[in-house]
Amino acid sequence: MTFVFWLRRHLKRLFDNIRNENLKKNVLQAIPFWAASIMTGLIAVLYTKLFILAEDITSIVFHYHAWLLFILSPVCFVLAWYLVQRYAPYSRGSGIPQVMAAIELSSPKTNAMVDKLLSARIVIVKVLSSLIMGIGGGAIGREGPTIQLSASIYKIVYQILPKWWPKIAKQNMIVTGAAAGLAATFNTPLGGIVFAIEELTKKHFSYYKTAIFSSVIIAGLTAQALLGPYLYLGYPKLDGLSSTIFFGVAFVAVIAGLLGSGIGKVILLIFKWKASFKFKYYHVVYLCCCAFIMVFLAVFVSRDVLGSGKDIMEKTLFTSDKYVAWYTPCLRFIGSLLSFTTGAAGGIFAPALSAGASVGSLVASWFKVSDIDTNMLILSGMVGFLTGVTRSPFTSVILVLEMTNRHTVIFHLILAGMIASLVSLIIDKESLYSRLKVQYIRDLNTTDKTALTEQVN
Repeated sequence: MTFVFWLRRHLKRLFDNIRNENLKKNVLQAIPFWAASIMTGLIAVLYTKLFILAEDITSIVFHYHAWLLFILSPVCFVLAWYLVQRYAPYSRGSGIPQVMAAIELSSPKTNAMVDKLLSARIVIVKVLSSLIMGIGGGAIGREGPTIQLSASIYKIVYQILPKWWPKIAKQNMIVTGAAAGLAATFNTPLGGIVFAIEELTKKHFSYYKTAIFSSVIIAGLTAQALLGPYLYLGYPKLDGLSSTIFFGVAFVAVIAGLLGSGIGKVILLIFKWKASFKFKYYHVVYLCCCAFIMVFLAVFVSRDVLGSGKDIMEKTLFTSDKYVAWYTPCLRFIGSLLSFTTGAAGGIFAPALSAGASVGSLVASWFKVSDIDTNMLILSGMVGFLTGVTRSPFTSVILVLEMTNRHTVIFHLILAGMIASLVSLIIDKESLYSRLKVQYIRDLNTTDKTALTEQVN
């Protein structure tokens, strides 16, 4: 804190000497975004490396002593859940619904509510819980958690600004933080911007555009400086697609969109059922059952049920082993479902992409299409499944395009996203994130009213 006070004092002296008031105001307003962007990039890189290490530990245990997973996974699932329940209940799950709720609740009267959704404690618990889940083989991703971490960082920077600092909207900081987090974790700057427009902002985008553009660029460059200008997936071969592939893209989009929306619906039903548990040990029993089911499937069926599933995407897109087994989409569906409903921290972006990739690969095996067309169907499945979960087709399209640097197939992927978005409505008119956001806001309001009643009494 001494350093913060020293920095505040010297910055005030420095900017007091600038006579151009507009220049002073613009620079001062930009500094918090730049600082938070650099911090976001650094933390995203560190979190990425730790998450990869956690998944590597699972792989080592599975290959050398698979039976140990029957002990390791239940312990990790329970510990990851306990950390969340004990220290930061709103760090559970993906983190994106919490960010959406924080944006909606951003006002001076609801500071206490937003503090429960975004804070330094959230950052610590989120990282620890998701890493423990990763070691236990949970089918989770780091992308949603990174978005909540980034939004928390931006909010913390906002809170430490001195009173004399030019006014910045807290909502602006949170939205920008979320966009920067997605850009840093996937190395997809356009994806971060589109995500902010499509999923987070309810006002006109011009209110946010300058802050979002600069923050996404700085956070992305910071991550690239440490990781290099990498692509999340790589460069799949897509030259020479058949003229009839659009029919395959549409077919895959229908299946993937329905499954993506379906998993969200089932997750919500399980959460509703778990809310009826009267004793905490019921939750522990549920966690152990989830872990045992996943390990059993991994040992006796296929390891594909474990982890984020990035290896499935890389194998089907970049090797001659293009086709997955008929049960692989089922495993990805079950693994994501069991992991996400534990109540521990962990995202669903990467698992959704891998589930969609397995759907595209399986459909390609039915019709024995060429390797090039198979790659197209795999990417279409990724867009379709993620769209089914998030109901953000343009974000899904841009993310997959930037992950693979294959902008020549943008029309194919837009078709997949739009079809998946339409068929998803058959299952549920709202996305999983929107439903969870409403639940979080309702829970916070209920808790706030209860606390106020207790104070009055």
